Amino acid sequence: MNNILVTGGLGFIGSNFIRLLLTEDRVERIVNLDLMTYAGNPENLADLEDDPRYFFVRGDIGDGELTSRLMAEHQLDAVVNFAAESHVDRSIDSPEPFFQTNVMGTLALLDAARGHWSSLPETERSSFRFLHVSTDEVYGSLNLDDPPFCESTSYGPSSPYSASKAGADHLVRAYHHTYGFPTVTTNCSNNYGPYQFPEKLIPLMILNALDGKPLPIYGDGSNVRDWLFVRDHCEGIWSALTRGRVGETYCIGGNAERTNLQVLDCLCTALDELSPAGAPHARLKTFVQDRPGHDHRYAIDFSKIHGELGWSPSLGFEDGIRSTVEWYLANRSWCEAITSGKYQLERLGLS
Repeated sequence: MNNILVTGGLGFIGSNFIRLLLTEDRVERIVNLDLMTYAGNPENLADLEDDPRYFFVRGDIGDGELTSRLMAEHQLDAVVNFAAESHVDRSIDSPEPFFQTNVMGTLALLDAARGHWSSLPETERSSFRFLHVSTDEVYGSLNLDDPPFCESTSYGPSSPYSASKAGADHLVRAYHHTYGFPTVTTNCSNNYGPYQFPEKLIPLMILNALDGKPLPIYGDGSNVRDWLFVRDHCEGIWSALTRGRVGETYCIGGNAERTNLQVLDCLCTALDELSPAGAPHARLKTFVQDRPGHDHRYAIDFSKIHGELGWSPSLGFEDGIRSTVEWYLANRSWCEAITSGKYQLERLGLS
């Protein structure tokens, strides 16, 4: 892959993916298309803005005319679609934007990419790829004794967010089956690491703890998630993009199932060591009312991507948490711009 369109590249996972590819010289050109909604932060890639291989375009994946033009102008040979509304709580409060972006936006992007692909010479058409980044939440919820999700697990989404992502997944599959369009889909477990927007569990808890604020835990804290360090996820996406089989789905997991309470205890241990002024941070734990329809457990079986492509997570959970806490401690100005809303004022030209 030489010239790649990355959608949603100012978000958490997308910016980490772009950073990986540029810092390790894996591509010649990256076009980053991002609408710069609340979770799209230009500071995530500020140090790479002057890289001649990097082109940022503010725009919507639902704008087919724009995406078609970008693909033609930059002679793109791959699309990696991160662009999505992704927070479950927000989807419960307001479902419509999730379906507009995640379903209709993906449909428009697929149409534009298929048109571009159809116009390519045969040799270039055979190497073109459209990789769609999805989530394990499309599979629903597991009981404690159920086997982990895998590529053949039936879909059972249980939130507006996961339903919208399931819809997008089905569209991608349909475009491959109907048109022969060269798609690959990845479904990942919960990500964590640098540059994550602090409405998500781990960065929210880190920043609350550093400010001496309560650490809210839904229900009794027994909900289980499989945790995946974001760089490992990006490596898995790259493996699927460059070596995955066309039309296939690859589940990418972290081999790190933890209850929410276990996650918080691990965070508090790292914070007590790295920022002892507020220790013991566990004193801030606070149980709150559970959210509606809270899935009990997610887990991923990543044996397919390991067996076919040799990928597996490289960083254990405790080491990943420590690395994440260190990053947030070293980047308080980034955190303060997020929590104060300053980056949004800058985005709107109001600062």
